[in-house]
Amino acid sequence: MTNNLNNYFRIKRSTALLLFLFIFQNGFAAIRLPNTISSNMVLQQNNHATLWGWASPAEKIFVTTSWNNKTDSVVADGNAHWKIKIPTSTAGGPYTITLKGQNTITLKNILLGEVWVCSGQSNMEWSSYQKLQQILDELPHSANNNIRLFQVNKSTATFPQDNLEGQWQVCGPESLKGFSAVGYFFAKELQKKLNVPVGIINSSWGGTPAETWTPAEVVASNNELLKLAEEKKPTPWWPVLPGYAYNAMIYPLTNITIAGAIWYQGESNTATYSSYQTLFSSMINSWRAAWKIDFPFYFVQIAPYTYGSNNEGNLLREQQTKTLSTPKTGMVVITDLVDNVKDIHPTNKIDVAKRLASYALAETYHLNMGNYKSPMFRNMEIKKGKAYLYFDNAPNGFMLNSGKTANEFLIAGADKEFLPATVKIEKDRLVVFNPKIKEPVAIRFSFSNTAVSNIFSKEGLPIAPFRTDDWPVNTDKVNP
Repeated sequence: MTNNLNNYFRIKRSTALLLFLFIFQNGFAAIRLPNTISSNMVLQQNNHATLWGWASPAEKIFVTTSWNNKTDSVVADGNAHWKIKIPTSTAGGPYTITLKGQNTITLKNILLGEVWVCSGQSNMEWSSYQKLQQILDELPHSANNNIRLFQVNKSTATFPQDNLEGQWQVCGPESLKGFSAVGYFFAKELQKKLNVPVGIINSSWGGTPAETWTPAEVVASNNELLKLAEEKKPTPWWPVLPGYAYNAMIYPLTNITIAGAIWYQGESNTATYSSYQTLFSSMINSWRAAWKIDFPFYFVQIAPYTYGSNNEGNLLREQQTKTLSTPKTGMVVITDLVDNVKDIHPTNKIDVAKRLASYALAETYHLNMGNYKSPMFRNMEIKKGKAYLYFDNAPNGFMLNSGKTANEFLIAGADKEFLPATVKIEKDRLVVFNPKIKEPVAIRFSFSNTAVSNIFSKEGLPIAPFRTDDWPVNTDKVNP
């Protein structure tokens, strides 16, 4: 892999030169556009739209946008490339964009609204193609001119690309087939609550580790990330090399002005959980740098599942929680949205999408969504053999959906031996104890691969898994 990373920049320079020579030798070149700029697209409202493409070197291109009836112009450079920024107005449409040079292109049925990217691995990718019942039930009723879909085809590249395969489509029973269920339900919720057009771009690939969605040079710049990346073994089903999915499926989108991104991934990084916060936060920051937009990034904490090694799942979830230290991020907890911990693909995608949408509606669009965050452990006090736990995001306290006491709580003394704990709810705090432990030291909650708890905020959101200690955790292989 080290040789691949070292060859990365040499290949990039060589390919750019070949592209230039190809254009130069072929002389005439009509205006051409990338696939992301087409009829039926949504452009980010009250901002700017970046239009770009290729033409004959020094060719002047006139761009007319119908939402303001204004014509701007741009001249293609010596590499036969052109780019122009056009101001956008408030949400609405349909509009047209006309580009005139040696040829004329008219883009139709364009809307101004909110544009989001969804990405990750299979739980983001899952669609009607996987016989997901929620989306199958939705297909007959999915026609909505104010939702536009762009499906990025799976591809890889050794260096960042200018274009990718895919097309903008109006949402409906045919175009929604094969599209991300989480992405669609997220867009549907935003469109309903904001009453503006929404464009959703799905760029996801089942099984992919976060390394392949991160620029290769970012991984290579950190010795720990590079070492762990080099340990990943190739598979027949998805890329593992750093940057390969990013180059082909993310970088070509970075000229598009977006409102934000949603992400559901992590299952393929459980074996290397220790570096995930560094990797994940680096990936987020690298995307923002490439877009030149400090956009919000909301992600899903992975669900309970019977991983092959003890605690790998909850240790990865712990790393995801730590990633919240990255500005303008948000995490939805879904420990309750699982009907089978032996299935890595929970079938309830609607509620996952709604929780993501609530985050966006509250944080990005500043709507009053009530308490949309899961309770997060804040601090602990020890008094007379009991641990008093305090939380953020639980202003109205807690409730149980079953049983007489909250499950999945463990308590330990200085011997580091954890025992099941009894839990009492006292307004907005929890009192945790076990009579056998006279001097508690540490608490763990939902800290196992498959923990599904019965305690929620009064608003119905599960408490995020946590532990108060930093002691070593058993990660031995699970016995078959």
